[in-house]
Amino acid sequence: MAAPESEDQASLRFQVELEMVQCLANPYYLNFLAQRGYFKERVFINYLKYLLYWKEPAYAKFLKYPQALHMLELLQYEHLRKELATSQCSKFMDEQQLLHWQHYTRRRVRLQHALAAEQSQQQQQQSQQQQQNQQQQQQNQQQQNQQQQQNQQQQNQQQRSAAAAAESAAAWGWEVIGCCCW
Repeated sequence: MAAPESEDQASLRFQVELEMVQCLANPYYLNFLAQRGYFKERVFINYLKYLLYWKEPAYAKFLKYPQALHMLELLQYEHLRKELATSQCSKFMDEQQLLHWQHYTRRRVRLQHALAAEQSQQQQQQSQQQQQNQQQQQQNQQQQNQQQQQNQQQQNQQQRSAAAAAESAAAWGWEVIGCCCW
């Protein structure tokens, strides 16, 4: 029975396995391994199967070269392991990776520009909406002020009318009580 792994040993194993998985992203390294016969050894093939745990998000986030996971999957197929012994295969894989990176980079730049334009448009729309809301609030405030002024003018008019009626009644000697004149 093996002794439990110490924290330092676990850290070292993690680093070694991370490095191994990342090396699998290099088609020329795969060619080197195939030419040296590593892909014919059952122990090495089992080690590649064991390394599949790196596909889990908890481990994959540490990878600098995510295409290594795809290569790790492909290495599970015997036919590919045999083909990797030829330099043509590794050269083809290298060219395909390069084309993928170029396409990915161009596409990413286009997507970033499109996203920036969309965000700018959204900001403009929000700004316009805020301006419209402010204008609407100002209009509402103006309408309220006008309504208050009209109400105030009506009250003033009524007070002046009542005062004029009281003066007129007093001039004629009538008493104004409530709504009846006597």
